Amino acid sequence: MQGTIEFADFTKEERKIVRGIVDRAAKIMRQHGRRLDKMSLAMDLEATHAKVPLRLQELLEADDFNFAHDVFGIMRHIDRSTGLLGDCFVPRFALQA
Repeated sequence: MQGTIEFADFTKEERKIVRGIVDRAAKIMRQHGRRLDKMSLAMDLEATHAKVPLRLQELLEADDFNFAHDVFGIMRHIDRSTGLLGDCFVPRFALQA
């Protein structure tokens, strides 16, 4: 049974941070000769944040290793039909319960 994807209701400031995350991820991908679908990543982040709230500012400011772990991990493990992260993946910058 498929669920319904929920998207976070970002504030104006959070949207600005997400744009920064997407732009940084695109730059990293370009450095490796690859292109990034910015809209898809923004939607992946929005869907993830709705289910697993992220510390967005800390993610944006993270070192490259931890930034890549979370951003590219979300891209790899998100189920785009439900918005859930699979394979037991948990972003390092998820809010702690």
